[in-house]
Amino acid sequence: MRPFSYTAPATLDDAVRALSESGPGTRLLAGGTTLYDLMKLDIETPRAVVDIRALPELTGIDTAGSRELSFGAGALMADVAADPMLRRDYPALTESLAKAASQQLRNVATVGGNLLQRTRCAYFRGGPPFPCNKRQPGSGCAAIGGLDRGHALLGGSDACIATYPGDWAVALIAFDAEVDVTGPRGPRTLPLAALHVEPGDRPDQEHTLAWDEIITRIRVPVTAAGRGSTYHKVRDRESYAFALASAAVAVALGEGGTVRECRVAVGGVATRPWRCHSAERELVGAVLDKRSARRAGESAFAGARPGAHNAFRIELGIRTVAEALRIAGERAER
Repeated sequence: MRPFSYTAPATLDDAVRALSESGPGTRLLAGGTTLYDLMKLDIETPRAVVDIRALPELTGIDTAGSRELSFGAGALMADVAADPMLRRDYPALTESLAKAASQQLRNVATVGGNLLQRTRCAYFRGGPPFPCNKRQPGSGCAAIGGLDRGHALLGGSDACIATYPGDWAVALIAFDAEVDVTGPRGPRTLPLAALHVEPGDRPDQEHTLAWDEIITRIRVPVTAAGRGSTYHKVRDRESYAFALASAAVAVALGEGGTVRECRVAVGGVATRPWRCHSAERELVGAVLDKRSARRAGESAFAGARPGAHNAFRIELGIRTVAEALRIAGERAER
């Protein structure tokens, strides 16, 4: 780990000032569960670290609002996952957190920091002699033509096929979440769907935040489809593993089991959190049954581009979406 300066501001305004004064190359420290790891691997080499863990402006959780749910970016994953109203009315959100990482990590990781965890793969972490355009732009991608079992089926490019590893963002994008950020130019709000970007020819650029901006809050519009929701995650082992395929699904049903509202997003299979609008259009107005759920899953993966070793995850992804729809449909009928 290389030397760096350390600052622990007492207020959000102080944090913005410290970040701006430290200059590009500065990193924010929230839970640190990804940052510390990558610093030890000499992948992240910040010149300065600004510690925002203790900022009171970032810790609030409000799930009682009539129009939106609100989560301070510094709220802990474990605390949000344990919120009783959220567990009852938006199980997809709590399940996406409860099925992420380990309990120890969830006790220190923040919901805002979780959104910005690096999109990465074993080649990215492995360092030389493996070329990686995320680590060193223009060097190449060892995963393309390499061992790509866990790499992206959706959203990849000729420069990178690393999979976005998070679960929380997949559930949030299904619910049309928004993110509030602030910086020296003042506050702004953007849809979560506009936060992460596909790799294109610059896979080192993973999101649309400026280097001197801080996520302050995540907001989720209230919807009746929340109760009929789930986050279904399939992985090599039951816990502490990234998804081979996951699906965040929410449905509201009308008479005769007809789908009135539908939300579908998939994770573990794309270079960013992936909303499946075509799958939603497939279901709205249809009766939710095995056949329509299967069609929705097929629609979600219609654009998949498999490599040498990950084609099996297309069928796995289709079944994951279909099973999530079954679970969500049962909850919607209660």
